[in-house]
Amino acid sequence: MQKRRSRLAEGPVGKHLIDMTVPVLFGIAMMMAQSLIDAWFIGQVGDSELAAYSFGFPILMIVTSVAIGLGAGTSSVVARALGADDHRRARRLSTDSLFLSFLITGTIAILGILTIDPLFTLLGAPAEMLPLIRSFMTILYVGVPFIVVGMVGMASMRATGDTRLPSMLMVLAAVLNVILDPILIFGVGPIPRMGLDGAAMAALLARATIFVGTVYLMRYRLDMISFNKPDFGAMRRSWADILHVGIPAAGTNVIVPLGAAAVTAMIARFGPDAVAGFGVASRIESLMLVLYYALSAIIGPFVGQNLSASRDDRILESLWLTTKFCLLSGLAIAALLAAMAGFLPGLFSDNPDVIGVTRQFLWIVPLSYGSYGMVMVMNAAFNGMGQPMPGVWVSVGRIAVLYVPLAVIGMWLIGLAGIFLAYAAANVISGFGAYAWARRTVRRISEPVPA
Repeated sequence: MQKRRSRLAEGPVGKHLIDMTVPVLFGIAMMMAQSLIDAWFIGQVGDSELAAYSFGFPILMIVTSVAIGLGAGTSSVVARALGADDHRRARRLSTDSLFLSFLITGTIAILGILTIDPLFTLLGAPAEMLPLIRSFMTILYVGVPFIVVGMVGMASMRATGDTRLPSMLMVLAAVLNVILDPILIFGVGPIPRMGLDGAAMAALLARATIFVGTVYLMRYRLDMISFNKPDFGAMRRSWADILHVGIPAAGTNVIVPLGAAAVTAMIARFGPDAVAGFGVASRIESLMLVLYYALSAIIGPFVGQNLSASRDDRILESLWLTTKFCLLSGLAIAALLAAMAGFLPGLFSDNPDVIGVTRQFLWIVPLSYGSYGMVMVMNAAFNGMGQPMPGVWVSVGRIAVLYVPLAVIGMWLIGLAGIFLAYAAANVISGFGAYAWARRTVRRISEPVPA
């Protein structure tokens, strides 16, 4: 069992990356496709509902970023324990991470519900839209513990090198969500029409499925969770190890939706139709970036296991292979979206102003997706090394130093197009900077300590 769990330190690097990425790619693609279908269904209800959904998107990204951070911390320490053939320690870390995640996200959910009105007023939501947002977000906040604990559990699974089981759970949840969407949004038989609230309820039930499935598989298939009474001293040590990576990783991911929230407030100056168009573009973007989400999900476990096995050559090879893939695939994605920009936005809204904003985004921003993928992959590699702070500085620089200031300047000079050009420029500069920094970090931590 131990040898199987630490297998990433042996064998062809490229084959490992492909074998791990493909299941994750399929699972995340299904989740992203489900998000697009959500947006389509909500667009059929009305532009007000679509705009309310778009206002909530940055907040949902923040919650997801907390989950990604906790998952990154868990994956890093579990992968390094398995790379050192310490399965007992890995199981303890996996178990303690779930309890920690539940405590943190329960607190987030309560605070979120209590601050809905002032927060969305700050984001520029019109007063008449607040009741719609309040009802929708309350349901989503209730589901936050299911979302986060499930994601952290799946990160533990991937740390073993097994990406098929968590991907199976994501596919199951996505299919269930799509089935429930029209039933709860539009109403069927005795089930009343719930509109935007129905989309939130469908998401809650789907994420609850991931939560239950994750706990079951971790306990009975992978032996990565224990129901024994915890030792509180050992639990505190586990939490400290997890949060050493988890807090900076969460900060790295939270800075992205915080920037998106600031930009959403800028775009709100152009009216609700502009916000709705930006929301549609963001959903399309999420689906197009699925390749890079998948790569970032698997590079941390790969780096962590090889770090414990003192195989820095394999880590450097993995960084170069993923960089080439990001840049080549990014060009292909940009060409595809440019070709589809004429009709794709019309699938989500028939409002010409909404369509125009979405189309403008798709002509500009995708040119930078390959370098944005580099940012995601390199930040995940930093976490896998147990060196999360470079990723924090890359993300802070990308959003706070480049994106938001350039967006303000671009908006003042040429309007919405300036905001989108700022996004693309921030991605390109940050991507190549992150790659250079990651290579230097690998070489630094692999140098022998002087006697």
